Amino acid sequence: MDANGSADTAGPPPEAPRRRLLAIPDFRNLWVVGLMVFVVRWLEMLAVGVFTYQATGSAFMVAMLTMLRLLPMGLFGAVLGAVAERLERRSALIFVVLAMMATSISVAVLGSLGMLEVWHLAVASFVNGLGWATDNPVRRMMIGDAVGADRMGPAMSLDVGTNNASRMVGPTIGGLILATLGIAGVFWLGAGLYAVALVAALRIRTRSRTAAVEASSVLQRMREGFVQARNDPRITGVLMVTVIFNIFGWPSTSMIPVLGKDHLQLGPEGVGILASLDGVGAFCGALAIATLAQAVWYGRIYVSGVTFYLVSLIVFAAAPSVVMAGMALLTLGIAGAGFSVMQATLVYLYAPIEMRARLLGLLSVCIGVGPVGFFYLGFLAELLGAQSATIALAVQGLLALLLTRRWWRAIG
Repeated sequence: MDANGSADTAGPPPEAPRRRLLAIPDFRNLWVVGLMVFVVRWLEMLAVGVFTYQATGSAFMVAMLTMLRLLPMGLFGAVLGAVAERLERRSALIFVVLAMMATSISVAVLGSLGMLEVWHLAVASFVNGLGWATDNPVRRMMIGDAVGADRMGPAMSLDVGTNNASRMVGPTIGGLILATLGIAGVFWLGAGLYAVALVAALRIRTRSRTAAVEASSVLQRMREGFVQARNDPRITGVLMVTVIFNIFGWPSTSMIPVLGKDHLQLGPEGVGILASLDGVGAFCGALAIATLAQAVWYGRIYVSGVTFYLVSLIVFAAAPSVVMAGMALLTLGIAGAGFSVMQATLVYLYAPIEMRARLLGLLSVCIGVGPVGFFYLGFLAELLGAQSATIALAVQGLLALLLTRRWWRAIG
């Protein structure tokens, strides 16, 4: 039993084959919740980006709407990580899914009535961002409890692979529905998928206990988490690379609708297909990691993934043709899988058992610095244009990696 009251040996023994992960009922239900939430996330992000750009003509506004999904991580990630230790995580997960479903229904109703405006989408993005901020300290913490630490790497590969597969499906479906049924149709579909996630969450049997952490305050546990991260150079390195990725890499995905429409002259369907290629590459990359990666490679996969992601961004933004842009996004997806699979995995494995939720919450804070990058990218896009801004941001990211090598090289 760990400090959170959950059995750390709940998963299969270390020699159990990786393919048997989905045979664990609680892991399977958590995986389904993730799949549904991921699909909704990507199809709504594409639809919101296209709708906002058509309504405002501003690349800056597109970046800001995407930024609002990340803002809650930076604002509340550390708090949520500390609070998660006091919550019964199954109940918290059910509440989060319900809140996101209610948000999608609200937007769908407004869209159906012809009353939807950009500010409504801004509010919805922020609310759903709050749900996203709970993923590491709640759902992914539950994944670790369900499968055990020895299987966390393969489990995270499967979970992130699902996320990446949803990036193949989500943007394509979002683009097609947006072109045929409008944005209301996209959000009605999202509400239906959240309903499936809710059923899966209700079927989770494991209940986490909270008595072991009642004695200390939320602020005290937050401080302890920060001290642990500062004193462990491996965790410091993981968090630093996460910050670099989320300032200089991830924000550029918001420019895919803009570059697809203006630079490559694509319609909503074409933009959706183009955006899905990132997911195709990411799915293949996550599958390769789940099948082939050894634990001793995890640190190298993490850092090299960010490096090649930034290089691929430059190629994508500068690509003179749809084919070259698509190939760049495939490569970008493969590289991004290395980063995505390993960030939570490394923190979970490096953290002491009693610190896991707190440090995963701190990881959410580092992911949540993304709004800085989105705001900066939006500023550059207004000043230089979307294409030049994307290239400039990625180049600066490579420089940031080079300048911070002394801090992240401990990752291994």
